[in-house]
Amino acid sequence: MRYSVGNPVKSARQSFSGYWWLLALASVLCLAGCDRGDGRGREIVYVSAPQVALRDQAAAVYNKTGMVKNGDRLEVLEHDRRYVKVRTSGGVEGWMEQRYLTTQQVYDGFQKLIQEGHNVPVQATATTRNDTNLHLEPGRETEHLYQLNSGSKVSVLKRATADKNALPAPKPAPPPKPPVSRGHAAKAASPPPPVKPIPAMPAQKAADPILEDWWLVRDAQGKVGWVLGRMIDLDVPLEIAQYAEGQRLIAFFILDEVTDGDKKVPQYLVLMSEPKDGMPYDYDQIRVFTWNLRKHRYETAYRERKLNGILPVTASHEDFGKEGTLPTFVLHVKDDSGALAERKYKMNTPIVRRVLAPGEQKEAAPAATRKRRRR
Repeated sequence: MRYSVGNPVKSARQSFSGYWWLLALASVLCLAGCDRGDGRGREIVYVSAPQVALRDQAAAVYNKTGMVKNGDRLEVLEHDRRYVKVRTSGGVEGWMEQRYLTTQQVYDGFQKLIQEGHNVPVQATATTRNDTNLHLEPGRETEHLYQLNSGSKVSVLKRATADKNALPAPKPAPPPKPPVSRGHAAKAASPPPPVKPIPAMPAQKAADPILEDWWLVRDAQGKVGWVLGRMIDLDVPLEIAQYAEGQRLIAFFILDEVTDGDKKVPQYLVLMSEPKDGMPYDYDQIRVFTWNLRKHRYETAYRERKLNGILPVTASHEDFGKEGTLPTFVLHVKDDSGALAERKYKMNTPIVRRVLAPGEQKEAAPAATRKRRRR
């Protein structure tokens, strides 16, 4: 009787190959399990509504499984028409409507706004009139993510304009069609039959855009976005705002403070403009209000009109030798050719004067500044 013991080298190779095959399979399963656990590779979305309930099913009748709030980061697990199944950072899962969510791209855009606005000087503080959205760009139909409650305090950074009736941004174009197969190549290459031209319709005149003012603002939590100008009110003190004379207050700055008895009274630089949206400049006049210690009231120490002023304006202090350290402010103004020029001013209460750069010619003082006006 003969016994076949086989090839020991071949058997060892087969065992070794099988071992590595099992090890590779286990690695793939482990990676798949890790992906389910931490959400890597899944679509990420963010909540753009104040608060939304998560549902146990995508239906009108449901049980609540949890709550998500504005700005929460979620993982997308499944899509079903207008509903999306999501998972929160705490592991709670549920369904919610797609319209309450925005994309990772929009979130990244807001992060970029925060970085860009970090070094922009604050032009004023303001308060929201109503609950309002922070938009990624100026415009009613632009993307939004965060929401501000009525009465929220914000810092105003800069101004822009947008067409009130502008259409939303177009959706991405669909992917290109697959190439024609070889069997239909000859048919596809043949020229199409001639088409009788259709007479062109007379061109219609495009309606003039209705421009609205928008402001880039930053809230107390550091979120930055664009809000419609009429949705905020500047926190200008009533003692100053009452002298607006029908003009729109654009920005204000505290230049310094004076002591009147037992209190400190600030003195202000105020920027104003015509009460219209969509102007080609940010402001067209400035006024400096100083405090009269004898009469205990504000007076106009300086006024300049017909400016083509562009934000930002900066206010600081500077040492002027014998005059001491004085408040200063810098304007950016466009000339008739559209070139942007810088104008610097100093205030030695109650006198406000231009600080000329080397080689700069002195301009005639505006008529309103030759005699100090009382207000």
